[in-house]
Amino acid sequence: MFSGRKAATDKQISGDAAEARALAHLKQHGLTLIERNYRVARGPNARGGEIDLILRDRDGTLVFAEVRVRANARHGGAAASIGAAKRASLVLAARHYLLRFAAPPACRFDVVAIDDGGLQWLRGAFDAT
Repeated sequence: MFSGRKAATDKQISGDAAEARALAHLKQHGLTLIERNYRVARGPNARGGEIDLILRDRDGTLVFAEVRVRANARHGGAAASIGAAKRASLVLAARHYLLRFAAPPACRFDVVAIDDGGLQWLRGAFDAT
């Protein structure tokens, strides 16, 4: 019987596992999960943005975390795969998320890069400018 759901691709399964691993790592370092896979739609013909993980750091800073995974570091690796268009998409989604606050808290953009099994957490990897 057809359930109407598509089967997850290998890429989706790998991405979900990477997000779970990144989340566990960040929680071990005192961050608290606020939301996972926050999505913003821009319009019918334009892409919005998605933030993999939104967390709160111990000092109250709101953290927008992008998780990237690569089987190896060829072509620059996971962290290098976040180009200008991806950063703009993340900033768009973060600005949308921050609309819910009367006075937005301090925030930063982190990246969790997983290359060939090794995990690297880049705090403040880029800013909104």
